[in-house]
Amino acid sequence: MKTKFVEIDNRKIGPDFPPYIIAELSANHNGDINRAFQILEMAKRCGADAIKLQTYTQDTLTIDCDKPDFRIEGGLWDGRTLYDLYTEAHMPWDWHKPLFAKAKELGITIFSSPFDTTAVDLLEELGAPAYKIASFEAIDLPLIEYVAKTGKPLIISTGMANKEEIQEAVETAKNAGCNELVVLHCVSGYPAPSGDYNLATIPDMAQRFDVLTGLSDHTIDNTTAIASVVLGACLIEKHVTLDRNGGGPDDSFSLEEPELFQLCRDAKIAWEALGKVNYERKESEKGNLVFRRSLYVVKDVKAGEIFTHENIRSIRPGYGVPPKNIERFLGKKAEKTIKMGTPLSNDHIA
Repeated sequence: MKTKFVEIDNRKIGPDFPPYIIAELSANHNGDINRAFQILEMAKRCGADAIKLQTYTQDTLTIDCDKPDFRIEGGLWDGRTLYDLYTEAHMPWDWHKPLFAKAKELGITIFSSPFDTTAVDLLEELGAPAYKIASFEAIDLPLIEYVAKTGKPLIISTGMANKEEIQEAVETAKNAGCNELVVLHCVSGYPAPSGDYNLATIPDMAQRFDVLTGLSDHTIDNTTAIASVVLGACLIEKHVTLDRNGGGPDDSFSLEEPELFQLCRDAKIAWEALGKVNYERKESEKGNLVFRRSLYVVKDVKAGEIFTHENIRSIRPGYGVPPKNIERFLGKKAEKTIKMGTPLSNDHIA
């Protein structure tokens, strides 16, 4: 049976708890550590549970090569080499310590996606409370194994991965000692159209792989993320930025502050609304019971007079007997004289 919850920095993550919201900083620092600090502050103001970094260098991800294999065709980064893109997008490793310190000062959890073992080692030195495996690294089973052996909670994103690849990633993590695992449904398009998300995959993933599930959302609004909560997503990750028009590599598909605030608020509302199977009368309904229909005398009835459709009816309010009992009265004699506007009760029958 899958773990009922995962715990990161004393915050429980699972179906019995409000959705865990990760604000993904990604490359939206745009080469300015002060901008990174401001994004941390913004995430905290909005109510996000965690801020997530990406820990790599251009040399840990690729090589400086201009051959066609290393040049991007189409999309946001058309024409650029991988090395050039990652040189611009990466976060300097000497920023990590001050960013971890800033997060501690703000009271927001911070962790990262490592892209090789040296990144894991750096993050271990900084006391990272959890790790995230990015979608593009979900097939890097040696990296997953190395991370899992830290014993920290692990989140694996699954963009582009098929069922077999997800199964391999999950088994690798568990076999290496990972006891706290969340697997994120993801579409690795930037941005991704909502129609590609097929959110029905989330409950299937939970059952098929026996894991807690969440969503890494690359759509440009919050609708997909909010809907995922109803299907069992207990963790939502979204890229965030100070300015969608800021010109950074990931700015254009990231949430700005008002949208992140709405996500943090509305995901919790969706989770609260989901609740559990419950047919009992709700507390907020109890005061409105009187507005239900019931049987009333609608025309003065004398003692001994027969009850008919003309002198008793189902109307509001609800102080009389339920409407389903009308046949019990029709054709019967009245026990006593009853004035119009009297709620009908069983002792009115002779």
